[in-house]
Amino acid sequence: MTEFEWPWQYSFPPFFTLQVNADVRKTQLDAWCALVTSWGKQGGVTQIDVTEASDLAVFKNASIHRALPPDGIQVVLEELVRRGNLEWTDKTKRRGYLLWRSAGEWGTQIYKWAQGSSRINTVCTLYELAHGDETADQEFHNLDGDILLKALRTLEASGKAELMDFGDNQGVKFL
Repeated sequence: MTEFEWPWQYSFPPFFTLQVNADVRKTQLDAWCALVTSWGKQGGVTQIDVTEASDLAVFKNASIHRALPPDGIQVVLEELVRRGNLEWTDKTKRRGYLLWRSAGEWGTQIYKWAQGSSRINTVCTLYELAHGDETADQEFHNLDGDILLKALRTLEASGKAELMDFGDNQGVKFL
């Protein structure tokens, strides 16, 4: 995996202070959202815990001794929710799924793989799908299990897949 390339704003101290001017703040939040989603994608980060967020490299730049304060982190996370890139996992809004792709986009990507690898009308376990050798070159390889299920449910809703339960294991049949 290549090292994450931080955008220029990350080395600009005022970036870590949310601006008051509405136009500047919108541009700043656009940059923050792009940064968090690309950082998550590059590092395979699929969940963010609010209580630990201030310790994440994405919200602090030690080389310039700057960090986004907790209230700023909360604003960025709420903006990610508004844009569909973060989905809270609990009512307390303590943990959330970081979605650099929507569940539908993941579903489309998985279905294209199923078509391309002759998996239509066959059953795969969710483990095979997320961790199998045959998916090692796919972007959804090692995808968080809950996000994988959400993606497969979008395929099920569109009639392209059927989720199956085998007791202690789950699978999917691509249709």
